[in-house]
Amino acid sequence: MPDAVTTMSHNWAFAVFLLGVFGLIAFMLGLSSLLGSKAWGRSKNDPFESGMLPVGSARLRLSAKFYLVAMLFVIFDVEALFLFAWAVSVRESGWAGLIEATVFIAILLAGLVYLWRIGALDWAPEGRRNRQAKLKQ
Repeated sequence: MPDAVTTMSHNWAFAVFLLGVFGLIAFMLGLSSLLGSKAWGRSKNDPFESGMLPVGSARLRLSAKFYLVAMLFVIFDVEALFLFAWAVSVRESGWAGLIEATVFIAILLAGLVYLWRIGALDWAPEGRRNRQAKLKQ
């Protein structure tokens, strides 16, 4: 029976916590809507960044290479975190951990070589690369 009493007290404590959170959210939103500025105007709706007025459109067309490199960075960065975690527990993992980390690094290296071979890491367009290759000869 004591388990039911403690469970019920934990549930009530959580319910009071949630009620407090939602009450605080409602209070902050209500107060900001009451005290906030209601003035509208053409210059009020313009974006303002570091004292510079906007010039041109915000719709810039970027190459897909930027997104590709960002995704590759995130992937390899997360994998570096896995290797850091392995390095922290290297003594506990023993030889099995060393073999697993070696296989993991080999897979990473194979993926990097594959990306390099298909040209995913080349920034220059093919025309410029061909001109540079001709200049080197």
